Amino acid sequence: MAWEEDEELRRLREAKLREMMRKLAKRERAEPKMPDRPITITDEEFDQVVRSYGLVVVDLWAPWCGPCLVMAPIIEELAKKYAGRVVFAKLNVDENPLTAMKYDVRAIPTFLVFKRGRLVARWIGAMPKEALEARLSKLLAR
Repeated sequence: MAWEEDEELRRLREAKLREMMRKLAKRERAEPKMPDRPITITDEEFDQVVRSYGLVVVDLWAPWCGPCLVMAPIIEELAKKYAGRVVFAKLNVDENPLTAMKYDVRAIPTFLVFKRGRLVARWIGAMPKEALEARLSKLLAR
């Protein structure tokens, strides 16, 4: 009788382990949860982030840049509004010069837009929220 209980316990453990492994594999294949606010990224994280989400807008900025500071609350607002559809990322070019050099960024703010890991648009300079939303809408419609 004790042997039967041990065998049943072993079968239950194995079934539970298989279920946990299946859930883990499914979670690893799924796209990461899309944030509802801008994420701060570095040169090292850049490629991984733009490949991890469907549509990513990277704001290349610096703390001393007036137009960049004007755009910050707009980016915050749009990140909330487009949560689940667009990921907004912020990259400080003073602290992360490699990405700025790689993409030949000569003025800030510059917005690099990636769709499924591929650069699809580059927007330079501050702009009204409505202009930025109009550009996003076109990309989301494709």
